[in-house]
This record gives sequence, structure tokens and C-alpha cells, in this order.
Amino acid sequence: MTNYDYDLFVIGAGSGGVRAARIAAGHGAKVAIAEEYRYGGTCVIRGCVPKKLLVYASRFSDEFADAGGFGWTVGQSTFDWATLIANKDKEITRLEGAYRGGLERAGVTMHKTRAVLTGPNSVRLADSGKDITVKYILVATGGQPNVDPHLDGAEHAITSNEAFHLGELPKRIVIAGGGYIAVEFAGIFAGLGAETTLIYRREKILRGFDEDLRDGLTEEYEKRGIRILTGQVFSRLEKTAGGITAHCTGGGKIEADQIMFAIGRSPNTRGLGLERAGVALGKGGEIIVDAQQRTNVPSIYAVGDVCDRVNLTPVAIREGHAFADSIFGKKPRVVDHDWIPTAVFSTPEIGTVGRPAHEAAKRPGGVDIYKARFRPMKATLSGRDERMLMKLIVERQTDRVLGCHVLGSDAAEIVQMAAIAMRMGATKADFDATMALHPSAAEELVTMREKWTPPAAAAE
Repeated sequence: MTNYDYDLFVIGAGSGGVRAARIAAGHGAKVAIAEEYRYGGTCVIRGCVPKKLLVYASRFSDEFADAGGFGWTVGQSTFDWATLIANKDKEITRLEGAYRGGLERAGVTMHKTRAVLTGPNSVRLADSGKDITVKYILVATGGQPNVDPHLDGAEHAITSNEAFHLGELPKRIVIAGGGYIAVEFAGIFAGLGAETTLIYRREKILRGFDEDLRDGLTEEYEKRGIRILTGQVFSRLEKTAGGITAHCTGGGKIEADQIMFAIGRSPNTRGLGLERAGVALGKGGEIIVDAQQRTNVPSIYAVGDVCDRVNLTPVAIREGHAFADSIFGKKPRVVDHDWIPTAVFSTPEIGTVGRPAHEAAKRPGGVDIYKARFRPMKATLSGRDERMLMKLIVERQTDRVLGCHVLGSDAAEIVQMAAIAMRMGATKADFDATMALHPSAAEELVTMREKWTPPAAAAE
């Protein structure tokens, strides 16, 4: 007999928290979960899923434009933002219901309220004030968008949270940031017809990605009319009769209907009672955990973005599953955070797994680089001025493929499959020995034979 009300209490019903709750309940644990907003978390409600739906919508303009080269006559087309948002909301509601249904079938008790820690083995429900005792607590509250609180006029800006619920499509939008979210929303709004500007404080967008991906996407975005301003930020935002004026540190100013912050996310830990329970936090408010997702308090664990390690939905899901298996299923597992594939759903999109060239080059003995940049087959008839990039980074001493980077249509789908081979230790010889699938863009990954030489080295 347990001396606690529950074996496990999960705070946060996003992807990681829901997976942990369901798996733990499946192992026989008595589980409860609390969520103050909507079940499904950031990814399902106002993140990856609705964003990808908007990405699909933004790409139809390309399809209409390309159709003529293939013999199609496409009449006048119009776009209705309200219809897209209504249909998106309908799908998100369905998915939220699926998340709730999965928890209900697993026997998990659900609370639609905020929950805070009151000690190492207790939580309090905000709606009722009821205190609950638990053997284990799992914090899975994710992250929240950053806004510059010191910027004059910051109240006139939106974040990705509000972008999904705008009453109308802005004719002009300025997006601050250079990471996944900023770049993806720039592609979305531009594809839907908005005059789009991206402003970023560093020299290039997509810091940490392979340099060829960064340069390649910048070039493609500029072809699409997306204005990219680097090396500057907002100095102030001013509400005007015609919209909002963004004053920039470079001295210029931009008129827009919407200003959007996409300058990163912070762990959502404020006001959760973590300090009261003795949980150690990092400088950014992230929960510090070990390889088993355990905090410095033995009864308290955390998964997902709230730990601020690898902030991707599949990582949170894997961490939540491993936690439940380890604690309640007697199947100890540690999540391997290496060889994680990721995508940027820009247009054209990016798929990448492994090391970028600048990191891989630090390996003893160096690396060999293979890359191909070409016009995709579809563009030969459509006439679209777009280039695709395929790049492999190979460790010279072992021949192992350390990085695979793709820019172009279906890059994410291609890289997901490459990630399997690379995780198994595939070498360049293994890629070379694989029969090409023709005609496809992905066949370039198994047909590249010539090592790439930097222009400076070639001149020598």
C-alpha cells in the first residue's frame, strides 16, 4: 500500500508529459496530470503542428506559379486567412481530444488547472487549493517565447503564440530573430503574400547550422523577396495611425502592420514552487537534470524544453518514455542525445543530422566534404530559379559519415532516413555502395564521388 495519493504527478500536458503519464500508467502506476492551458502542449497547440499546416498553405503559391510549365492553366486564385485559421483550429481541437482520450484510456486522472510544487512530494492545485501527495513528480512545462522587456514599445509586438490567432493576414510584417521560428514564419508570411522582413542581431541567420545551409537559405529567401537585415535589432517600436514603425539600431526604420518577436524561448519554471521544493535551476531558469532526467531532489524529475538541452518535441517524448520505463517499468533507459535529425520548415526546407562542417573539422585527422548544388528536376519545366544542396561530412580517418545536410524540397523526409544509417555508423563507402533511386534528388547522397575543395585551397 502506498502512503501517497498518487505514484506520479505530471505538471504539464505537452508531448513529453503526456507520454510519461501514459507509459507510467501502463506499467501499473497511479498517475495524475495537470495542465493550465490546453492538453497537447506547445507543439500541438501553438507550435510544430499548426506551424506545419501554415507552411503547407504558404507553398500553394509556388504550385500555382509552377503549374504553367507543366501544361496547366490556373485561373485567378485568392487566399482567405480566416478559412485557414478556422480549419487549423478545428484540427488542433481534434488533436487535443486525441491527447485527452489517450490519457483517459490509460487511466490517468486529468486536472485542468495550474499545479505548483509545495515540497519534494506534494503539489497544490490552483483551482481548488487542494494539496496532493505524490511519490514522484515530473515537471514537463516546456518553454515560453522571449520578448525584450527593456525595448520601448515592446507591448506592440506579438510572438509565435499570437501569430496563430491573428484576425487577418498582415500586409507587412517584421520578424525579429534568426532561429527556427523566425525563419519558418518568415517563409510562411512571405508565401501567403505579406511583405516580409527578417531582422537579426548576428551576421547570419540560423546560428549553429552548417554554413552552406545558412548561406543557401539566405540566397533563396532573398530570391523570394524576403528582406534580411543582419547585425542590428530594434531600438524602439512606435504605434502609428498606419500600423507600427520599427526603429532599428542601424539607423533605419520599417513600417509594418505586425511586429513579431522570435528571439528564442525560455524554460517555463517561474512560479512553479521549484525553489520551495529545493530543485536546482540553471542561470536561464532551466531545471538541471542528470542522464536519468532526475533533479537534485530524488523524487522530482523533468523532461523536455524545461531542461533546455535539446529543445525538440521528439526528444521530450523520448525522455518522457524513458523516465516512465525506468521508474515504473523496471526497464532502465537513458536517452542518447546524439545523432538527432532536425528540420527547418522554411521554403525551401532544411534537413540536417550530425555535425556541421565547422564542428566536424576539429576532429583529429580532419574531414572530407562532398557536396552537390543543382537545379531540382521540377524546376527544369517550371522555370523556377531555385537550387538544391546536398552535403556530406566524412571523417577522414574512419570514413564514417559525420554530417548530412540538405536544402531543398522534402529535405526533412530525406534526412530522417539518412539518420538511421548514420546512427548505425554508416561510412561513405556504405553510401557509395547503395544503389541510387532514380530519378530523385536523394540519389545525390549516394552518387557524390569527388571531394569538395575550398576555392582558396584550389587556387594554391
